[in-house]
Amino acid sequence: MMANDLMAELQCHGVLWDGETGLARKGGAGPSDHKALSMGSRTLMIPILNLASRESPYSAKISANEEEAFIFREGLQVGTVSIPHMPKFYGLSTEDGTPYSQIATLHGRDVLATTILQHCIRMNDPATACQFCAISQSLNSGQTIARKRPAQLAEVAKAAVELDGVKHMVMTTGTPQTSDRGAAILCESAAAVTQAVNLPIQAQCEPPDDNIWFQRLYDSGVVSLGMHLEAVNPQIRARIMPGKAEVPLSRYFEAFAAAVDVFGRGQVSTYILAGLGDTEDEISDMSERLAVMGVYPFVVPFVPIDGTPLAQHPKPNAEMMMRLYPRIGKHLRTHGLHSEQINAGCAKCGACSALKQYE
Repeated sequence: MMANDLMAELQCHGVLWDGETGLARKGGAGPSDHKALSMGSRTLMIPILNLASRESPYSAKISANEEEAFIFREGLQVGTVSIPHMPKFYGLSTEDGTPYSQIATLHGRDVLATTILQHCIRMNDPATACQFCAISQSLNSGQTIARKRPAQLAEVAKAAVELDGVKHMVMTTGTPQTSDRGAAILCESAAAVTQAVNLPIQAQCEPPDDNIWFQRLYDSGVVSLGMHLEAVNPQIRARIMPGKAEVPLSRYFEAFAAAVDVFGRGQVSTYILAGLGDTEDEISDMSERLAVMGVYPFVVPFVPIDGTPLAQHPKPNAEMMMRLYPRIGKHLRTHGLHSEQINAGCAKCGACSALKQYE
């Protein structure tokens, strides 16, 4: 099996993991139930904790030194992955005793990530909640704290850079009641971090009410921005994320255009979760529309997360992803977008998708 095909297969099926889960990420905002594993020079987030992974045709056997895992399918070894070490900054705590790992975590190989506000106005009402979201799980299990303060984030970011060589940072947030949809707390957090350490930051939020927030984010030290569609078909959006879908696609595209004017082509991106119900043509067409604008379409296989309404949702089809990736890659090349040119963020990291291999 070709390496690209194996990446797509593992990210869709997950891996039946034999051994300690270690740094696996359970719950939280964004993709979850994953473990970072490196295949050659590429680090991938591979599901190992959800139902789909427990039913995967792929299994892992940990090496004696626990630094590698051998990947098998039907008794035959098909690959080898290396297992990342525990970050040094995870061993530290703030003066008030809060572990650094509850403030920010390592994603992929060298990305620091935090959810500033571990709460969303929509999450407790089934009529408005995103059905795939697990933002409350890590808070309920004690893995994180409800609100990360700017000084805490600056302290942890500085340590992560100095001790573990972190290269960039992702700041996301649950959507608060305010009309800026989280942009204000992202501004104050980014300003504190950039004052403490030289670390490129991507901010992620829903489109704020006023485009002036894009300039404010940029002035605070944010160098790239994510505003995530998740699904592209309006009917799918209304069914899967009824509250978030109240912000229409037309507003997203107004916000994308305004944000590109501030941050530049390729520095604005959006998540698209393949497997929620959008067709391949819908995802490809939307990706081309975004790429024309200078917005990077980060297409990722959807991961059904245990404990969410979509826990039993079918995992994405690996063959579908392997058809989609070349189509998205063509759009990126045609319109001059490349993940390595992004200053910070999920698409630059690329660990949740095999899309990098098709650029």
